[in-house]
Amino acid sequence: MKKLLVLSILLFCAEVFAMPDMSYLPELNGTHDLSLPDWGPYTKRYIGVSHITDVDQGTRFDLSVFPGYYRRKVFVPNVFYESGYHPWEASPNFEYFSFRHEIEWQDEVYTDVSYSEIDKNSRLVRVECVNNTDLNQSLALHFMASLHFPPIKAYSPYTPLYMGLITLPAKAVWIDALDYQDLTFINPRPQDNLVYDGKMRAEIRDDGFVNGSGIGLGFGADKGDKVSYVIKTDVPVDDAVLYIRYNMSKNHSVTFNVTGMVTANLTLSGNGDFAYQTIDLGKVYPGSQLITLESQGGSAVELDGMTVISKPDVKSINIVNKDWDPVPEILDGPTKNSIILKYKDIDLYYGISWDFDMFQIREWYMRDLGDYFKQMSNEHVKTVFKGEGKGHFTNIFFRPVNIEPRSTKIINGLVCCGTKEKVESYLSDNSNTAEKYDSIYKDARSHLVNLDANPEGEKYKFSIERMTATTTCNVVYPVYTQKQYIRHSAPGRWWDCLYTWDSGFIGIGLLQLDERRAVENLNAYVNEPGAQSAFIHHGTPVPVQHYLFLELWNQLQSTKYLEYFYPRLKQYHEFMAGRLGSSSTRTMKSNLLKTWDYFYNSGGWDDYPPQKYLHEQRWESNVTPVVTTAHVIRTAKILKMAATQLGLTQDIKAYDKDIEMFSKALQKYSWDEDSGYFGYVVHNEKGKPEHIMKYEDKVNYNMGLGGAYPLFSGICDDEQKQILLEKLKSDKHIWSQVGLSAVDQSAPYYRTDGYWNGTVWLSHQWFFWKSMLDLGEGEFAFKIAKTALETWKREVEASYTCAEHFLIETGRGAGWHEFGGLSAPVLDWYTSYFRPGHLTTGLDVWTNQTVFDKDNTELSTEFDIFSDDNKTCSVVVCMNPEYSYKAVWNGVEVPVNEFAKGTLSIDLPIEKLEHGSLKVTKAN
Repeated sequence: MKKLLVLSILLFCAEVFAMPDMSYLPELNGTHDLSLPDWGPYTKRYIGVSHITDVDQGTRFDLSVFPGYYRRKVFVPNVFYESGYHPWEASPNFEYFSFRHEIEWQDEVYTDVSYSEIDKNSRLVRVECVNNTDLNQSLALHFMASLHFPPIKAYSPYTPLYMGLITLPAKAVWIDALDYQDLTFINPRPQDNLVYDGKMRAEIRDDGFVNGSGIGLGFGADKGDKVSYVIKTDVPVDDAVLYIRYNMSKNHSVTFNVTGMVTANLTLSGNGDFAYQTIDLGKVYPGSQLITLESQGGSAVELDGMTVISKPDVKSINIVNKDWDPVPEILDGPTKNSIILKYKDIDLYYGISWDFDMFQIREWYMRDLGDYFKQMSNEHVKTVFKGEGKGHFTNIFFRPVNIEPRSTKIINGLVCCGTKEKVESYLSDNSNTAEKYDSIYKDARSHLVNLDANPEGEKYKFSIERMTATTTCNVVYPVYTQKQYIRHSAPGRWWDCLYTWDSGFIGIGLLQLDERRAVENLNAYVNEPGAQSAFIHHGTPVPVQHYLFLELWNQLQSTKYLEYFYPRLKQYHEFMAGRLGSSSTRTMKSNLLKTWDYFYNSGGWDDYPPQKYLHEQRWESNVTPVVTTAHVIRTAKILKMAATQLGLTQDIKAYDKDIEMFSKALQKYSWDEDSGYFGYVVHNEKGKPEHIMKYEDKVNYNMGLGGAYPLFSGICDDEQKQILLEKLKSDKHIWSQVGLSAVDQSAPYYRTDGYWNGTVWLSHQWFFWKSMLDLGEGEFAFKIAKTALETWKREVEASYTCAEHFLIETGRGAGWHEFGGLSAPVLDWYTSYFRPGHLTTGLDVWTNQTVFDKDNTELSTEFDIFSDDNKTCSVVVCMNPEYSYKAVWNGVEVPVNEFAKGTLSIDLPIEKLEHGSLKVTKAN
């Protein structure tokens, strides 16, 4: 109780000093969307500005700018591959963002295209054309406007979802099959409480379903499959029937026992298309009643939905597939330099204006502007072009844009939406246009995050600015999850989908720029307690959300934040630990964990040698990796800290049990003395552990970061710590010129042509960087961070790209070129070591209070230490670089290592210590 009282007092002090605004937290409950404006860089086609036209329909309007040489080469800024543009600057909430389009590399001839907030319904499009050569340049610019529809699935931007549109008689209400009260498969599935992509259990998405969704995935095939609905009627219905729409393969059938508001047998027979069946109800009175359909076995069925309706009205039900129309009516605007677009499927009107007088309006009828658009760049007679596929682009063609040597020319445009009258009003306002637009641009750009650094950090600033823009701008719309279309921070525009572990790192990156963006990123992947899915899952289930949770706590120190997210993260952990719902992670008698039922990848490392091999052998049912168990130990430790803060004694006991059980399992079955690594464990058909999986039956197959992960968990004894630290630091094993290799370079299965094998990824380096701080290895932690920053700087300055990973042989970046996912740790390292006013700890530290003075010359902080047996931990403090500093830990001065001016690494003695106070002040 005394400890809890002290913690409460400290927490109160933290609230007084920091006072983070958490008033928006209730708004996050039940949504996975981001509170970003409707205008933003959300496209999945050609980079520019997008507008969310209808959040319920998932439709998006795009306006892109294509630069090029006049009557020569045109650049199509396709987001699917490297196409000559780069995210350049962006404010966290999209008041301003810009892209650099390179016309003549490197910055000889280019355009900076920026998009600035004017108000809720309009944006300034500013094109700054720059000629840094000694020659005159004649450029061409294309404004491209288009409307895009919700895709049928991720990675399919060209294939819209043609959902069914239903017309019902007055007062009849459609109940989607997806809106069930409960649905159970008689034969439980591991995915029952972790449905992929945040869909609902049994949910399918396909053309023809009303609203685009139904239930299927084998539902009804097994006797006992059951679904129930609450049927609500507001008015009495005479001679009523329950109308049920479904889809089933031809010559197949299934029978359901129907109970609740009616007792009946219902047989559904398939014709290969949508059909319906009715059940007589008699007279139905207003109210709510439960109805349950329980399969008697037969064929799987896809249910679309149902309604209560009078029998004579059944024939008046009309369902047709949505026929999206991408072709707008192009209307003259109120000035000669403006147009208005009206799309049939959208209530809004869109207006575009510009301040360049030599232009032509053209139309492109095709699915994709690529080779055909480039091929026709010299065609100056036609105004209508027709290519392959269905689609439409309205083209405002500016030409020529002549720029003298060593000069700049600015072209302004405006894009807006609203009623026709409102749009005309926007387009008519040309008073003091140049001055007005310049003021809008400067005001919007003032929202950029200040990334100023200590003197030694300034050299990284250019590369960090590019990563800031990339991470900030990598937001796509629409992404479908939990029955809603959302804006979503994706690793890159290739991924118009969720991505669990990548997005955790995106949140850690965003935390260095904007707290709310980071909080909302975390919220996108957690569900309220008791939700059908334990968390939102796509891809590798590495629980990075827990690390983001801790990082946010150490910065926010808000009880409201803790109370909101703790139960959600607890649910997440319990599923990963194999003790919630349908989780199948802990089916082995060793208590070692595996997640193969949910994804092929255990640690995000696609071709990591032991993982690749076990899939080739189809050993998923009996082989456990190390990394999953190691992470769950660490998440238990994080949640134990949070539970201690909240005074949840029973939860603390449960986490202690997890930590002990999983730690013993790794130590007993996975440690391999011969190789000095922990290994994958092979179990027999009864789930009993037998041996460590070895390459050619000779050497541990897990020599690499996967084999070192228990060091990250904090469960290694002193001898194991020493062995694994030597592996990490040795250039004969894991250390390389560009950082930590995913695979030990001495292993016989190490390659130089792999995706993860023979490469360096910053994500796992972040984990081990944090471990080094926990272990008191401050110098090696700095080496990891600085090497990463140097590698990043070198590649960004050479190519302007933000790489996915780095090749050990050359040090060059590879993979996706605008990657804001697993590379986001560079933002954290830059902040930790070079941006004054930041404190960084390992994962064993729970911060209760952190106060910097206004000049960043003094720090006062309170810690709780949750380390089991470490004698020392390291913290990083970034102070005002103009002074020297001293540190006092629990009243005793301790040494300070200064890695750069103002960058302090402090080793703190913590043996058997539960609480500590650190003060950093200017040295006399």
